[in-house]
Amino acid sequence: MGVDMGKIVALIIMAIALVSQSAAAGKENKMPHVTGIGGVFFKSKGEHKALAAWYQEHLGVKLEPFGAAVFRWPEDTAEDKGITVWKVDDKDTDWFSPSESSFMINYRVDDLNGMLENLRKAGIKILKGPESYENGKFAWLMDPDGNKIELWEPKLWNPDNKEK
Repeated sequence: MGVDMGKIVALIIMAIALVSQSAAAGKENKMPHVTGIGGVFFKSKGEHKALAAWYQEHLGVKLEPFGAAVFRWPEDTAEDKGITVWKVDDKDTDWFSPSESSFMINYRVDDLNGMLENLRKAGIKILKGPESYENGKFAWLMDPDGNKIELWEPKLWNPDNKEK
């Protein structure tokens, strides 16, 4: 039985976050709460190393030696200073279609148009987008395992200044 470094790193990160949160809370009588997404983990339908390499080659996801990526907010240069959205959807949503997965991951990107150009050059079909909204530009594609991916180039929320 091999050591799963990804799980070990995730547990360490979670433990540090809990200790930091407890120390910051001090003597406040405040309900503990989730403060963000600490990681996204999913199984590959095929060879997991090949799928990870696809993400590295086509989306620029830098893999660490233990096989996972570690995203750090200070590296994000978007106007919103870094946020993560978490949402539970209705079982009948078609938002994840044509994927049959029960999840979809949204990846923040710094240059959506440039990324889409590179993906097209690599023969990767873009399902939809780019589309502009109050909170940024979006596009959608599928990974080799059939998981729908949402790409997001964020900007500060401004509902009065919607781009088309």
